[in-house]
Amino acid sequence: MSRRATTLATLATVILWVAVVVWWHVDNPSRSFRASEPGADMRPEGTARKADDVRIGEFFMAHEGVAQPSASLADAWAGFRGPDRTAIVTHTSPIRLKEGDFETRWTVETGEGHAAPAVWHGRVYVLDYDERLSSDALRCLNLATGEELWRRWYRVPMKRNHGFSRTIPAVSADGQVVTIGPEGHVMVCDATTGNLLWTKDMKKQYGSEVPFWYAGQCPLINGDELVLAPAGKDTLMVGIDVKTGQTRWWTPNEAGLKMSHSSVMPMTLGGTRTYVYAGVGGVCGIAAEGEGRGRMLWKTGGWQPSVIAPSPMQIDDHRVLLVAGYGAGGALLEVGRTGTTWTARIADQYKAEQGLSSEQQTPILYGGDMILTILPKNGGGMRERVCIYKPTDLHRVVWNSASDERFGLGPYVVIDGKLFVLKESGELYVYQLGKESMTLLRHQTVIPDGADAWGPMAYADGMLLLRDATRIKCLKITDD
Repeated sequence: MSRRATTLATLATVILWVAVVVWWHVDNPSRSFRASEPGADMRPEGTARKADDVRIGEFFMAHEGVAQPSASLADAWAGFRGPDRTAIVTHTSPIRLKEGDFETRWTVETGEGHAAPAVWHGRVYVLDYDERLSSDALRCLNLATGEELWRRWYRVPMKRNHGFSRTIPAVSADGQVVTIGPEGHVMVCDATTGNLLWTKDMKKQYGSEVPFWYAGQCPLINGDELVLAPAGKDTLMVGIDVKTGQTRWWTPNEAGLKMSHSSVMPMTLGGTRTYVYAGVGGVCGIAAEGEGRGRMLWKTGGWQPSVIAPSPMQIDDHRVLLVAGYGAGGALLEVGRTGTTWTARIADQYKAEQGLSSEQQTPILYGGDMILTILPKNGGGMRERVCIYKPTDLHRVVWNSASDERFGLGPYVVIDGKLFVLKESGELYVYQLGKESMTLLRHQTVIPDGADAWGPMAYADGMLLLRDATRIKCLKITDD
């Protein structure tokens, strides 16, 4: 190519690139834009939301052609720790102890979380989180088959923090099912149809501060009354008509407690029905009966772990066991009453390696003379083992599982005099409970490659329900 041609080509290239740069700076690509109108993008009008505009229970889906639960399934595990929140089942068919593993009836995939199921009249209720839809979802399954009957859900964007959902639904005798979502959203539905009855946002209504790992408090239903502990700016605890959502009583938060992962526990202390709650900042007892319902009977700031997952456990008429993880250990609370005057004091307090403690699960008082627990990772030589303590001595282990039987943060439940323990990796152990001892009856891997199996187990109609971070599994454990 000649020098003249080269010069002309170079000049043309320079002119072209100068034109492109000028056009890039002066062109206005938004001149053809039009303001979006509701419905123009094929979405219903009004779906634009602010970040905190959560419309609890707004969506619903029922599955057609799915078999409804059999009327013969009449058992109930209607909430956290089952009947009376004791985690003990006494009336059941004999547990299957013949050769061979427990039969798996069904497995259902879930979003990542630790929310465990409740059961009522052949229906299984579990609070789930759908990351694809950024939604809390109450799912209703057929206990016999695991098929989903319906789900009700609502959008609430969140980031994963050791999963999402953590709480167990509660079901009333009259058929209302209550959930508390990870961000403190309360939803109440008809347990059969899934129809939405009423909702509350505890952060907006009460000023609750949801704990770092999301809400872990499981709702409590006492008769026709829902009991919540918002632990908000002004309201510590509240009693609500479970059918209508109308407030019946409330307890001022004069103690300044904040919401923990612990749940409200009903107890009879000093001859009085009491709601006991361990919040961040202390422990309190609220009157649960009579004209003074909702009145604070006693409180103490002597027990103040920064993180509390296990719930208070009653030992007898005047003593309550308190345990927590992250080095907190355990404490013995003594409650006294003289006339109308109440007292509460921490009579004993110790580190995890010094006595009865637990990080995740609430211990079980069995037979009045044995306390069953799994010690935390900092529990010394007995760490992560099942241990038995006497209520009269919280510092001495009476019995412990073998050195290769360690369970991490796994759950446990007593059924027909047998302790079922789920290792957090998905292995199920069954022990026969004796007098201050246990005998291993069965060991079975029930969730292959299981991970973080922390959610409490549930039992109804011969079926044991358990879960890990992403699956719920149903086992048939009785002979009938």
